[in-house]
Amino acid sequence: MPRVLYIDDDEGLRLLTQRALRRRGYEVVTAASGDEGLARLIDEFFDLVAIDHYMPGKDGLETLAMFSTLPEMPPVVYVTGSEESRVAVAALKAGAADYVVKTVGEGFFDLLSTSFAQALERTRLVAAKAEAEAALKATNERLEVLLDEANHRVANSLQIVSAFVQMQAAALDSESARLALKETQQRIRAIGQVHRRLYTSGDIETVDMADYLQTLVRELEETWSTPASQRSIHFLSDPIRLSTDRAVSVGVVVNELVSNACKYAYAEGSMGTIRVFLRQEDDEFLLAVEDDGPGLPDAAASPQGTGIGTKIIRAMAHSLKARIDYAAGPGVRVTLRAAL
Repeated sequence: MPRVLYIDDDEGLRLLTQRALRRRGYEVVTAASGDEGLARLIDEFFDLVAIDHYMPGKDGLETLAMFSTLPEMPPVVYVTGSEESRVAVAALKAGAADYVVKTVGEGFFDLLSTSFAQALERTRLVAAKAEAEAALKATNERLEVLLDEANHRVANSLQIVSAFVQMQAAALDSESARLALKETQQRIRAIGQVHRRLYTSGDIETVDMADYLQTLVRELEETWSTPASQRSIHFLSDPIRLSTDRAVSVGVVVNELVSNACKYAYAEGSMGTIRVFLRQEDDEFLLAVEDDGPGLPDAAASPQGTGIGTKIIRAMAHSLKARIDYAAGPGVRVTLRAAL
């Protein structure tokens, strides 16, 4: 049975209201003034409060203002004998859930009971919504923690795989086999860097491409530079974020294009510069990798080496639904354009 605090200075009406609403399924406790009602509200629990507007001393609006300072205030139904809309509007603005115009007879108690039921139902719905949102938030937080842990484990696992590949390469006598494993190791690192950023950035859905590619090109610079053949990679990017799968695809493309430029654009024993750009152009992003080497005999149609890198680039471009173009002479400029 809902517990209601009814505040009215009219003792007779308080008794009538108490009896009438008891028949309608409410337990009613009464108070003769706003101060008495406040004292009861502090000491006892009520599901709902009804306040009469016209009372000596503090009127209903002043009483409602006092109640609004409480840490938790139950819904309030405002009761007034005035049909002036300004009183109702003022009460609703002050925090009342509803208002009822006081009349003589059972009709008033029916209206009051209906108003109570509606106010309690709204309160129940608001509480249920808040509870559902809290539960959803808690679930999302748990999932974020689990996803962070998954990305952490994937990154660590890829690092272990990379170490295995490096050990395997060190055990081989074939230079071409060692080079192939070195390239495989760098591809693994490119993917691992994405997962590492996902669990350290606080964003589990998108990757900061400027930060990710900056680290990737620094690793490539260290990987392909030797005392005799230094490679310098210049990188410039707009602030662009991509989803995880698209970030992986772009990272793999950068890895392949930069590795190709480091290996084939400049002669062994010479210095070489590769430039990487990532720009946003309207609703697309443009990736460009360029060098100052001799170019290609027939653009991308004549891949050097095994051709695996070219196949990987095409596969990643297909996954991005991207356009990829090669321009040669002087140097090589490869561009990839895709929707954000």
